[in-house]
Amino acid sequence: MKKTNIAIIGAGNLGMSIIKGLLASPLKEKINIVASKRKLPEKPSVENSHLFFTRDNIYAVKASDVVIFSVQPDQFPKVVGEVKPFLKDKVLISTITGLTLKSLQQALGEESRIVRAMPNTAIAVSRSMTCLSYNGDEESIKMAQTIFNTLGKTLIIEDVLMQAATVLGASGIAFWMRLIRATTQGGIQLGFDAGEAKAIAVQTCLGAASILANNQSAHPESEIDKVTTPKGCTIRGLNEMEYRGLSSALIRGLTASYEMISQLKENMD
Repeated sequence: MKKTNIAIIGAGNLGMSIIKGLLASPLKEKINIVASKRKLPEKPSVENSHLFFTRDNIYAVKASDVVIFSVQPDQFPKVVGEVKPFLKDKVLISTITGLTLKSLQQALGEESRIVRAMPNTAIAVSRSMTCLSYNGDEESIKMAQTIFNTLGKTLIIEDVLMQAATVLGASGIAFWMRLIRATTQGGIQLGFDAGEAKAIAVQTCLGAASILANNQSAHPESEIDKVTTPKGCTIRGLNEMEYRGLSSALIRGLTASYEMISQLKENMD
């Protein structure tokens, strides 16, 4: 069976997370990956017979069936200038923040088959929430779903919502890490050592998320009600957190990130 050749243009943090996730997924025997990187590592952090690193973007593209652009927004015009003549008939996937489908179409060509993807770095452990939008080509979106569904879950959304998806899903990893860090610090103050507090915080966070993931009809508030008793310690802790602004701080943080990414998009248009 012919393998699918995937080019990762820009093997930075997100690009490397995609590579690690793919090579740990059921797809690994069905794909070859050529990853372009301006500075090649002396010793690659990932060594695999299905993976090859290069500095040559043109080589990576010419060797591929699917091209994933994972460069910084300001690097994209230069990269397109190099590889555009070699993109015909390839599935093109962009993970670049702020570049809309319309902008990508203008840069890559009106005939291009484009999917816009916004994963997060949990893709390295096959737990990403990846939002997808596309320009109507069914073969391309199916290919993108095949790739990203092995690395977590996917959701097809309107392109106008991709900025919000970036904040909620991609930046969201950092927000949840901060919450886990704060919970860990609280555990240390209560008497646990750092390793114990982190283990409890991480597993409890995973458990809470799993309850909602395994029961789509469940609501966070209904699950909160199950562990709050009249005059109990849980409701007292929750009320103190709300008094200190927990929910409003989270919402304000999300909206601040959204305002920032909106400014970035305006500057790129």
